[in-house]
Amino acid sequence: MSEDRISLRGLRVFARHGVHGAERRDGQEFVIDAVLWLDTGAAAAGDDLAKTVDYGAIAGRLAEAAGDPPVQLIETLAHRLVAVCLAEPLVEEAEITVHKPYAPIAQPFDDVAVTIRRART
Repeated sequence: MSEDRISLRGLRVFARHGVHGAERRDGQEFVIDAVLWLDTGAAAAGDDLAKTVDYGAIAGRLAEAAGDPPVQLIETLAHRLVAVCLAEPLVEEAEITVHKPYAPIAQPFDDVAVTIRRART
C-alpha cells in the first residue's frame, strides 16, 4: 500500500439519516472526512490530474451518496461512503469518518462520529 494520501476534511451535507422519526423528517447536518491512500508519484511527475484522484469530484460523489436513501445508522452511511472512495481506480485504501454533531443526545457533547477504514480487495 502507498503511504501517499489525499485528505478531504469537513465536507458538510444535509441529510435525513437517523433512528428517530424527527431525524428523518427534519434532517440535519452531517460532516464527512475522507482519507484516500494512493500512489501520487505519476501524477506529481507529470503534473497530471488524470493520474490522481480529483478531490473536487470525489467530494461531489460523497455528498450525493450521503443524501439518499436515508439510513438509520451512521455506520451504514460510512460503509456506503467508503465504497464510493474505493470505486476510484487509483484508491488503494480509504478511511471515512461520519460526524453527527446534532445527534439527539440529552447530555452536552461535542461530536459523535464513526470511522471505518477499508482496503481494496
